[in-house]
Amino acid sequence: MGITKLADLIRLDAPSAISHKDISDYTGKVIALDTSIVVNQFRAATPTLSPLTGLFFRTLTFLEHDIKPVFVFDGKPPEEKTPVLEKRAEASGRKFSNCSGTASAQTKDCLHLLKLLGVPSIQAPGDAEALCAWLVRDGTVDAVASEDMDTLPFGANTVIRQLNAKKDSDVTEYSLSKLLEKLKISHEEFVDLCILLGCDYCDKITGLGPRRALTLIQKHRTIENVVLHINRETHPVPHFWKYKEARKIFLDAPETVAPELVWMEPDEEALVGFLCHVKHVKVERVRRRMEKFRQTRESKREDRKKETAAGRSRQTQMEDFFRVTRKREKPVEAAESSKSNRKRPKTS
Repeated sequence: MGITKLADLIRLDAPSAISHKDISDYTGKVIALDTSIVVNQFRAATPTLSPLTGLFFRTLTFLEHDIKPVFVFDGKPPEEKTPVLEKRAEASGRKFSNCSGTASAQTKDCLHLLKLLGVPSIQAPGDAEALCAWLVRDGTVDAVASEDMDTLPFGANTVIRQLNAKKDSDVTEYSLSKLLEKLKISHEEFVDLCILLGCDYCDKITGLGPRRALTLIQKHRTIENVVLHINRETHPVPHFWKYKEARKIFLDAPETVAPELVWMEPDEEALVGFLCHVKHVKVERVRRRMEKFRQTRESKREDRKKETAAGRSRQTQMEDFFRVTRKREKPVEAAESSKSNRKRPKTS
């Protein structure tokens, strides 16, 4: 779910925090991805196909653009998130049973696939989006690519949505620093706002809309103060409301260390062996995609070399245009002043 209607609120009240880009704008960038969101996207879009196929195609697309993806996997979810996870599992026709955070068979398959693709993966101690945000704050990655907006209250300064290679696709980028500046609130106050909007870790106050929640936080600054200034009959506060626990989850950094990230060339033969002979994907499909990957990546690299060379050529022309043909003589007064202000060498 992420944060209820946060994207709409930003669009209306802080549009300057949003920028629209193309996937090519992220060439050379290190991007963290919440793997469960990527997998669930493919599961919903192509329920008859294994999400491994989608993960294979999407990862090659990133690599073609010289984007360095880092896939982050969920660990043990916070206890406060269990009810939400159970509802999601029920809605998709399955039973939620991964309270311990142990890797499922599908997770193990994804990890193996990414290894064969030469892409690093990280196991989060808790929610993947929390670790993705921490990786941005730590400087290990440049941004988070996620459809869930809760990476913003977790502290990710740059969040990307719709990062794909569809023609004319509009990639949307959110800046946390610009958002806080525009709303005139601190990160801690923004976290309280997100809890009021509705998050995965606790209930929300009934009937409290996004604009009203923003106004209350801007005026009263904390949930504790907001509760003192609302009509409890029209906006009843949930019983045993765990907003403090939710606040702590958003603000506390994951207990982990910055990983060493290494990217390698995809192992085509091993990919064919795994996807085709184990997961029964057609060999022609994998071979064809790998050939397209090599051609596309090489073509894009050649284009960038030409652009760089053209840029150097233009810079040289500009330097020639503005080249100084002779030095101006200094006025006598300025020259004498320069001499008098010059520091004398110290003598011992």
